[in-house]
Amino acid sequence: MLKKPYDKSNLPSRHVTVGPARAPHRSYYYAMGLTEEEIAQPFVGVATCWNEAAPCNIALNRQAQAVKLGVKAAHGTPREFTTITVTDGIAMGHEGMRSSLASREAIADTVELTMRGHCYDAIVGLAGCDKSLPGMMMAMVRLNVPSVFIYGGSIMPGRFQGRDVTVQDVFEAVGRHQAGQNSDEELRELEKVACPSAGACGGQFTANTMACVSEAIGLALPNSAGAPAPYESRDAYASASGEAVMALIEKNIRARDVVTRKSLENAARIVACTGGSTNAGLHLPAIAHEAGIDFNLQDVCDIFKDTPYFVDLKPGGKYVAKDMYEAGGVPAVMKQLQKAGLIHEDCMTATGKTMGEVLDEIDIAPDGKVIHPVETPLTATGGVVGLIGNLAPEGAIVKVAGMSEEEQVFTGPARVFECEEEAFEAVKARQYKEGEVLVIRNEGPSGGPGMREMLATTAALSGQGMGKKVALITDGRFSGATRGFCVGHVGPEAAHCGPIGLLEHGDMITINAIEGTISVDLSDEQLAERKANWKGPKETIYASGALWKYAQLVGGAKDGAVTHPGGKQERHEYMDL
Repeated sequence: MLKKPYDKSNLPSRHVTVGPARAPHRSYYYAMGLTEEEIAQPFVGVATCWNEAAPCNIALNRQAQAVKLGVKAAHGTPREFTTITVTDGIAMGHEGMRSSLASREAIADTVELTMRGHCYDAIVGLAGCDKSLPGMMMAMVRLNVPSVFIYGGSIMPGRFQGRDVTVQDVFEAVGRHQAGQNSDEELRELEKVACPSAGACGGQFTANTMACVSEAIGLALPNSAGAPAPYESRDAYASASGEAVMALIEKNIRARDVVTRKSLENAARIVACTGGSTNAGLHLPAIAHEAGIDFNLQDVCDIFKDTPYFVDLKPGGKYVAKDMYEAGGVPAVMKQLQKAGLIHEDCMTATGKTMGEVLDEIDIAPDGKVIHPVETPLTATGGVVGLIGNLAPEGAIVKVAGMSEEEQVFTGPARVFECEEEAFEAVKARQYKEGEVLVIRNEGPSGGPGMREMLATTAALSGQGMGKKVALITDGRFSGATRGFCVGHVGPEAAHCGPIGLLEHGDMITINAIEGTISVDLSDEQLAERKANWKGPKETIYASGALWKYAQLVGGAKDGAVTHPGGKQERHEYMDL
């Protein structure tokens, strides 16, 4: 426990609380009911992405109160604030999805500005939806303050016709409905029961993938990611996170002491072995960028390549986040990775202990259903694979969890669409053929703008029973809920004259996820000729506002689609100003 009075001489909050010149600043704190003793303690920002946009965020406000109790119990002064969230499930399949990835940067930026503006000494960040998790972790690493992350928890599975369902089933039911395979009434019944509680989407989609990352990277307390949002036990983890951040202040353990090249590799391991979202290939490089660490899409994919896939989760598998929690959660999975010698054990964690010390305290055997023994994995290599070749010189990414080796090689003629809406309408009208490679371009970070996810289109294909009969490639993204042979993050994007922008109908494309290649049957000379005749990027309707600004700043997907120079260009440390 910290002793009072606290020496703030090395903490940012001294700028707003210490000395005669700060009397006006202190008067504001007295106006909010703080005592002299509380003003003299370390200030901890308790940042949440609470809003009424979707179930993933709705429980964060309650959990923040538990965090504050933990901070107070350890003699700190919590200061709660909120930031935005754009929720992918609701933004999906229309223009709103352009706001999703840009919101990650806005979350990181607004948390940074709030922390800087008020000189908070540390942060506990709570997040629940896809982009809010990496956005919050990026802010922690950017500020390099003592930091603890806590996930808001997953949604409970719905029940429909005697089986567990998630929102993925609803998206796919839309495809079946379009194909005349289920009625209006069946679709209406399913949509009413698929999402029965607060919490983020229940499969190993992006939110749960990044929640696993938060533990594996060391920013979250062990097992804190697992309990579903409605469980009261989440409050205990929240309170413990508040106490933990105070211990980190005392020991001067900062976010970049935790987030290192080795811990990023640990994080990539857990994405691979759980068949996690391809979006991790975007978010891990972005988090690394904040620390000035070179760790790009190909580095992530190299880790994926030699990591066994042994946790059977939707969308490729059978189970949801609640099932993994009941089987031992992230610690049980990490224990198997440790057993196989696939974890860097010397990485620092939010507990103040190393990852090895944390795992040595855990004795959980795999249940053999959700979590398989690492010696007998579902497949020998990770559930997510990187691709590179003349169609994607800067790389691309595909989720293969649940696919057989035979299904991981595909050759077919291109059917080119200039945007997602064009592709979705064609799919809805069945204006495509079995064996084709559907190409959706102009959906990259800059060209979109916003690098939209294509779940509406991929789910419609799956719902029509065509998910394994066609392939799909895009310079945009896929939802963590996407299944089928769907390649995303193709770089360079079409707007930057990448090869995907030069494709024509009928070009023969080969995707080989076993060898990690993606190519078009065109010579270098043919590609060069098409490039010389390229008419420039497709114009967008976004000529002002936040999305215009994002399009001007954003870099390529390979490095995380980031919008500023990152840790390498820093000239100061916030904590040391």
